[in-house]
Amino acid sequence: MRKFNIPTLLKSFIAISLFFVFAVSTASAQSETDDKFSYTITVNSDQFFGFYPFFAGSYAVSETSAFTFYGILWSGGTGGNQGSGGGWGNWTEFGVGYSFDAAEGLSINPQIGVTGGNLLSSGTAGPGVFGDGLVPNLTIGLDKAKTEGEIYFGLYTPLRDLAPADGTTLAYIHYWANFGVKASDFFSLGLHYEHLINSGGSNVAESTDVYQWFGPYIQFSDPNGMAFARLSAGGDLVEGNDSFFKVTTGLSF
Repeated sequence: MRKFNIPTLLKSFIAISLFFVFAVSTASAQSETDDKFSYTITVNSDQFFGFYPFFAGSYAVSETSAFTFYGILWSGGTGGNQGSGGGWGNWTEFGVGYSFDAAEGLSINPQIGVTGGNLLSSGTAGPGVFGDGLVPNLTIGLDKAKTEGEIYFGLYTPLRDLAPADGTTLAYIHYWANFGVKASDFFSLGLHYEHLINSGGSNVAESTDVYQWFGPYIQFSDPNGMAFARLSAGGDLVEGNDSFFKVTTGLSF
């Protein structure tokens, strides 16, 4: 019989909702200015996740901090060894958080997300549901006159257990780090490292490396900060894999 943990799902949803209400209320209490809100939309493609749009926004609550939100539409195209995005129950992710500046050009943004679909809750064997999993995550961003970079770490944990008797839930650890040099206000280049681990879910004995990418990237950016395009490519350090590519382009408002 499938397990449906209503209390856990409700508690998690209520906690995220309360955090959202608190953050928005705090933001609304600040004086209105035209530059408090920022929004970025990117589209991405790589050989594991396929095609997936991403959006992120923030609303400043002080000169050094902001309420943040984001979403990932993972189901946009064919994925890697788990099948198509549609096969993941139209997998999506939405989250909220709070960003603050640790130093000039250095931001820290803890967030928590919730997924819809069936990848985590049943290993793609069950129905697509809201509350498929929780995603506590942390992003550290670097943006200075001559350098740029980002560190991301996220835990994809099943919130519900809808796996069949002979199946399993799934869990993942996903992190990356990149660092680059701005050769001009138009062009930058650097190195990208990214690692995805299937940590096993309800069967921790099956923890495996899904991919481990390492290679250079090049980026072309609008000097006014409105748009950019990046290509990352290189080798996959996991035995049996060959190489990787990731293409991202985005607009900021």
